[in-house]
Amino acid sequence: MTIFLQSLISGILVGGVYALIGIGLTIIFGVMRVINFAHGDLLMVGMYGTFYLFTLFNIDPFISIVITMPLMFLYGGFLQKVFINRIIGSLPQNQILLTIGMGLVMSNGIMLAFTSDYKILSTTYSSSSFDILGISISTPLLISFAITAGITAVLYWFLLKTDTGQAIRATAQDREAAQLMGINVKRMSIIAFGLGASLAGTAGALISPTYYIFPQVGSTFTLKAFVITVLGGMGSIVGATLGGILIGVAESIGGVYFGSGWKEVVVFVLFLLVLLFKPSGLMGKSNA
Repeated sequence: MTIFLQSLISGILVGGVYALIGIGLTIIFGVMRVINFAHGDLLMVGMYGTFYLFTLFNIDPFISIVITMPLMFLYGGFLQKVFINRIIGSLPQNQILLTIGMGLVMSNGIMLAFTSDYKILSTTYSSSSFDILGISISTPLLISFAITAGITAVLYWFLLKTDTGQAIRATAQDREAAQLMGINVKRMSIIAFGLGASLAGTAGALISPTYYIFPQVGSTFTLKAFVITVLGGMGSIVGATLGGILIGVAESIGGVYFGSGWKEVVVFVLFLLVLLFKPSGLMGKSNA
């Protein structure tokens, strides 16, 4: 029972960060209907930014998100304005090719600039943990989960209570109707992509103390973000939150009971079961 609770809590803590990745992707898809295959590479850029802020300026990874978030927002807004805006409403294959190309440019650009060597961000608390009722809790994962919960709460407030947030939701529900109501949908698209990029970069900063950092790390998280988003329901922020935690728990329990090599298999079996019995995702609408 203790082993089960241990893996359950570890999975929830990791799943919180996964949820942040999925929320960023679902905001981009919800507002622009763009399938962003460069999402994991945006996370990778956030990891490298965090690593060099720590090594060059001794800024703690969790404090560095104050710098990483706005910079990644501006970077995402730039990418949307210059590249993504050109393929909104075009065929899905055009969107896929463009975003895959963007991801390749980012990963290869990082590799040219910083080599493909694995980097490790070691802080004084990277390996620290504490016990509660015999269950070991990782300190960096707990801090990451707390920050993720805070960011998610602020994001919900922003989308529900502010004029800009409501305009983003209106654009996500019906782009043409929102435009007819006077909403600047191009501006909302820039903000949405900036938000998605900043959430991906923040997730990269939060996992930097516990993951290896290398140029191709983004591909793993791109795949994970799509599984989370489809599992929760495309375009649903609540679904992405739920999907991220479910994937984290499935990975953790699968790794403990079936071996670390099988944890990805458990995740994809769960993913296929959801697609089989509820193709629109856990929180998606049937006509999505």
